[in-house]
Amino acid sequence: MSSMDPAELVKQPQDVTENPYRRPGGEICNQLMLETKAEPASQFFFDLSSGQRGKKRVAERGEGHQPKRPPCRPPLPMAACWFCLASPEVEKHLVVSVGTHCYLALAKGGLSPDHVLILPIGHCQSVVELASEVVEELEQYKAALRRFFRAQGKRCVVFERNYRSQHLQLQVVPVPHNLGTTEDIKEAFVLQAEEQRIELLEIPEHSALKQIVQPGTPYFYVELDSGEKLFHRIGKHFPLQFGREVLASEAVLGMPSRADWRSCQAGREEEATAAQEFRQAFAPFDFAQVD
Repeated sequence: MSSMDPAELVKQPQDVTENPYRRPGGEICNQLMLETKAEPASQFFFDLSSGQRGKKRVAERGEGHQPKRPPCRPPLPMAACWFCLASPEVEKHLVVSVGTHCYLALAKGGLSPDHVLILPIGHCQSVVELASEVVEELEQYKAALRRFFRAQGKRCVVFERNYRSQHLQLQVVPVPHNLGTTEDIKEAFVLQAEEQRIELLEIPEHSALKQIVQPGTPYFYVELDSGEKLFHRIGKHFPLQFGREVLASEAVLGMPSRADWRSCQAGREEEATAAQEFRQAFAPFDFAQVD
């Protein structure tokens, strides 16, 4: 065991069942499970943290000693989140479709006029923390957008950055077919990751992120229209605009000046017009639209 990689020691076996102590919203209802979640790198007999491989854990509870527990993070008030649909902060003029659990909105300062976001209606930080019914509708939106962009001669790239963000934002960026193949886009991500010393790993196409990473773990994830998936487990630092930088680069969209969304913002009236145009074009593909 001391010579094995920690990832292999904690790897889940096949056909493992869901955690019976997890409520539908992803909340752990048992305090013991909360303590376990707070120590993701430790097992009962051996500490798998850096520099401690193969050493038995030292007892943490002495006489009269109360173990320190991390304070529970209070839920973020909806009024403080820019992306909760019920929040007064959300920019509703950018919304183009509303489903039961998710909604679709144009990205503010998007790479292109049809750069969109898929977001959960309720507050949730990442795909890993979504309930199954929310994931199902999110996948419906992804499939609808792929059909929509394919009809326009475009392929779409989907990515998520679960790092220094409060509310899940699944970015969907269309790339015209004449600007490159899926393989070209994949190569652009891999090469830029190598330049910035980011370990971008390919994961099985049909795997769910919940099988790879625990809730609360920072990560970056990109999915290509071929179904290929690239994943990076974020450590201490990660370039916040990495996904946009790759897609805006000369190797893909050829618009490096638009890598930062803050330099691409338009006026509210222009944004509302763009949202209306997208809504009308997307209508034949929108499963959430009510006649």
